[in-house]
Amino acid sequence: MGIILASQSPRRRELLSTLGLEFTVAPGAAIDEARVLAEAAGELVEKLQHLAALKGEGIAREYPDDVVISADTVVEVDGDLLGKPADVIEAKAMLTRLSGRAHRVHTAVAVRHEAGGFFEAGVETTRVTFDLLDSETIARYIARAEPFDKAGAYAIQGLGALLVRRIEGDYSNVVGLPLGLTARLLTAAGVVVL
Repeated sequence: MGIILASQSPRRRELLSTLGLEFTVAPGAAIDEARVLAEAAGELVEKLQHLAALKGEGIAREYPDDVVISADTVVEVDGDLLGKPADVIEAKAMLTRLSGRAHRVHTAVAVRHEAGGFFEAGVETTRVTFDLLDSETIARYIARAEPFDKAGAYAIQGLGALLVRRIEGDYSNVVGLPLGLTARLLTAAGVVVL
């Protein structure tokens, strides 16, 4: 059986490749994430798992003999979810809000093997604390264009690392694919990871 990563994220691709597994990449379903999170039943963890599962569902039906991995990452601060900023104004607002305080990064991972009747999902949470950022630092960071395809408007694996004071938990989760959780789910699906 093959492995398919249902994501176009280069960060997820890089992280999954560190496990030494051969896999192919297919775009996950285009989903209105805000709508799904607003309408899905349950607590945040269940909503995120549902969203991650939806992203890989079509690919799993198309390739039932393969194991499909899909994921979704959100940043949570004060109970509000921060997705990817649409523009400079949103990026500035997000970074200003995160400045000098802690937030949580949640990544849901879903693994499905249609032919084997396997489906399991989980969520990893990491606490990240930012340094106090002045408006000039925020403007310079935004000018680098790094925030625009990242939940919470920063990339910890890039220059965004300079904004972070402390991280408590799984670093790979903040990048976008928690490797420990992913490996456990793949093992449960019958993939030999280690």
